[in-house]
Amino acid sequence: MEEELKCPVCGSLFREPIILPCSHNVCLPCARTIAVQTPESEQHLPPLLHPRSPAPPAAAAPGPGAAAASAACLDPESAAGGGGGGDHADKLSLHSETDSGYGSYTPSLKSPNGVRVLPLVPAPPGAAAAAPRGAGPASSSLTCPQCHRSASLDQRGLRGFQRNRLLEAIVQRYQQGRAAAAAAAKCQLCDRSPPEPAAVLCEQCEVLYCSACQLRCHPARGPFAKHRLVPPPGHPGAPGGGGGDGGGGSGGKGAGGGRKLPTCAEHDLENYSMYCVSCRSPVCYQCLEEGKHGKHDVKALGAVWKQHKAQLSQALNGVSDKAKEAKEFLVQLKNLLQQIQENGLDYEACLVAQCDALVDALTRQKAKLLTKVTKEREHKLKVVWDQINHCTLKLRQSTGLMEYCLEVIKENDPSGFLQISDALIKRVQVSQEQWVKGALEPKVSAEFDLTLDSEPLLQSIHQLDFIQMKCRVPPVPLLQLEKCCTRNNSVTLAWRMPPLSHNPVEGYILELDDGDGGQFREVYVGKETLCTIDGLHFNSTYNARVKAFNSSGVGPYSKTVILQTSDVAWFTFDPSSAHRDIVLSNDNQTATCNSYDDRVVLGTAAFSKGVHYWELHVDRYDNHPDPAFGIARINVVKDMMLGKDDKAWAMYVDNNRSWFMHCNSHTNRTEGGVSKGATVGVLLDLNKHNLTFYINGQQQGPPAFENVEGVFMPALSLNRNVQVTLHTGLEVPQCIKQPKLPNN
Repeated sequence: MEEELKCPVCGSLFREPIILPCSHNVCLPCARTIAVQTPESEQHLPPLLHPRSPAPPAAAAPGPGAAAASAACLDPESAAGGGGGGDHADKLSLHSETDSGYGSYTPSLKSPNGVRVLPLVPAPPGAAAAAPRGAGPASSSLTCPQCHRSASLDQRGLRGFQRNRLLEAIVQRYQQGRAAAAAAAKCQLCDRSPPEPAAVLCEQCEVLYCSACQLRCHPARGPFAKHRLVPPPGHPGAPGGGGGDGGGGSGGKGAGGGRKLPTCAEHDLENYSMYCVSCRSPVCYQCLEEGKHGKHDVKALGAVWKQHKAQLSQALNGVSDKAKEAKEFLVQLKNLLQQIQENGLDYEACLVAQCDALVDALTRQKAKLLTKVTKEREHKLKVVWDQINHCTLKLRQSTGLMEYCLEVIKENDPSGFLQISDALIKRVQVSQEQWVKGALEPKVSAEFDLTLDSEPLLQSIHQLDFIQMKCRVPPVPLLQLEKCCTRNNSVTLAWRMPPLSHNPVEGYILELDDGDGGQFREVYVGKETLCTIDGLHFNSTYNARVKAFNSSGVGPYSKTVILQTSDVAWFTFDPSSAHRDIVLSNDNQTATCNSYDDRVVLGTAAFSKGVHYWELHVDRYDNHPDPAFGIARINVVKDMMLGKDDKAWAMYVDNNRSWFMHCNSHTNRTEGGVSKGATVGVLLDLNKHNLTFYINGQQQGPPAFENVEGVFMPALSLNRNVQVTLHTGLEVPQCIKQPKLPNN
C-alpha cells in the first residue's frame, strides 16, 4: 500500500495532498515546483492553455524580480507574507475551453525528478518591449505528473485545490504504524536479554543488527562491503518511513483525537450536508439556497457516501478474487519451473543413453538432439519467467490498490470519501479489467513432447530426429476425494484431469464392482466429471475407478476409491408413487388418507440384500380400522389393502388380532392388536429371506413369510381412520421378546 501513499513528484509520503481535476494527488509543496508561469504578453502559447478570464493583480506588491510574481501567482498566501489580503486570495480556479479543468497536453520537458512540465516557448522578438511596465503574471499552468493533463490557474493559486483529508489521515495512521514497528524492531543476533533495539537492516541478508552486532557480525569489508545497510522499517530515516515533519498529518492531532468536520468552502460556518450530482461535490444548505447548486440535482450526503462505498466494495471483490487467483497462479508457475527442469533432465538422460547405444555413428546426431532439448527447455523457462515477472508486477499493483481502498473505506468522512471515490472506483475497475481471460493460464506446458525413435537402420542414423506426437492418450484422472461421498445406498464420485494436461479428452468411463469384491462393470460413460449411482446395496463396500479416452485410445485407470454405503437405511414415504388419496406431512414421514377405502404408499428405499428394520408409530386409530404393514414390489396395486395381490407381503391388524396376507390369502391369525400409541416393527432379513413383524417390541406370530427374494420396498396401506409416523435408520433390536403362538 505504501506506493499508493507516495507523491509522484517527490517520491515521499504525501504532505498536504491536494486533488487535481484529473483525480490524482500531489503534495502542495510539490505542486509549486511543477507549475509553470506564463506572462500575459506571451500570446504564442497553445490556445488551450490560455486562461479564460484575465488574471487580477497579485496579492503581493509587484516587484522587479520574476520570482516574486511567480510566488504570488502560485501561492498568494506565501507570497503575501501573511498580509491581510492573503486569506482571501488563497483560492483556486481551474479553467479550460470545456470547463473540465483540463488543458491540452503538448510535448514537455522533464524536471530533474522525472516529472514532466509544460515547456515555455520563447517569446517572439519585440514581445517584451510591447509588454506594459510592471505587468504581473496572467496565468499559471500545472501539469499532472501521472496523466500529463494540464490545468490553468487563476488568482486564487494552489491553496484553492481541495485538500484530500482522507489521504492525509491514512498517511498519518500509516506513519504511526511504521513508527510503532520501528520501536518494536530488535536486533536478531543479540545474546542479551532483552535484545538491543535494531539500528540497521541489511537488505541482502534481511537481518536486523544493533550497532554492536553490526560491527562484530557484519563489518563493512570483504564480501559484506557491497551489502546495503538501511534504517529498520518504520524508522524516520528509512525509505518511506516518514520524516520529522509528520508527513501527511495536519493539525497535530493524535490517532485518538477526532478530526474536525469539514466546512463548506463558500460558507465557513456551514457543514457539508448534501451532494451535488451535477458537480460531483459536497455542498451545504446555503449553497442550495443561494449558490449555483440551487437548480442542480442533489442527494443526501450520507446516502451517496454509502452508495459509493458499496460500489467500491463491490469492485474490490472482483480485484480480490483475481489477486487470489494470481497468487495461486504464481505457485503453479513456480511448480511448473521445477517440472520443466526435472522433465528436461529426464529427457536429456534418456537421449544420452539412446545415442550412446548407437556408438560412433550417433555422436554428431546426439549433440544436435541435445541442443534441441536444451533450447526447448530454455525457451519454456524463459516464457514462464517472463509470465511470472509480469504477473507479479500486476499482482503487486492490484494488492497495493486494494489495501489502499480498504483503508479509504474504513474512513468515516463522507465528503472526503466522495472526493476520491469516483476515481478509486474507476481505478479498481480498470485494475480488474487488466486480468483478461487467459492471463492466468500458463503459456507453455511442462511436458516435452519429444520421442526418440531408435529403431531405424544404421544408414538412417543421419536422418534421426524427434517424433513429436500431436495427440496422445489422456493421462490418469485424479479422483477428488473431498467431493466423493455416500448417502444411504447411493454413491457420488467426482474427478478431474491433472493440471497442465494438454491432451484432449473426449469422455470418461466410470467402473464399479458388485460390492462383494467381484469384477468391475461400467456404470457411466460420458463427458461429465461428476456421477451419482443409485440403487446399491446397504452396508456394502464398493470399489470405483475411472479412466479417460480420446481418439488415440483409452488412458490408464485412476486410483481405486473405496466407498461404504450406509449400515442402516434412512428413508421416507414416497409422494411420487403414493396413491392420490394419501396425505403426507412431517417431511413425508407421517401418512394418513382422505378415503374410507384402503390406499397404499411405498417408501423411498429399495432392498435386495442385507437385514433391515423400521418401525411405524400409530398416531391416530379410530373406529377399529385394519391398517396393513409390510413390503411390496414397485408395481403393487395401490387402491386396495396391502397383500391382496401377488406384489405385496403384509400383516393387517385391528384392535384385537392380526393376520398375514399375500395374494389375498389370510394366514396365522394371532391375538394382540394395535391402538393409538402402538408401535409396529418390520424386520426384513434378505440374508435368510424371511419377513417378521413386531408389535410394541414383541414378535407377532412366527416369521410371516419365507423364501422372499428380489427387490422390495417398505409399504403401508391405511384409510382415513388411521395416521402413522415412520421411523427409520434403526438398528435391529437386540432384546426381541419371544413370539406369541398363533391360535390356529
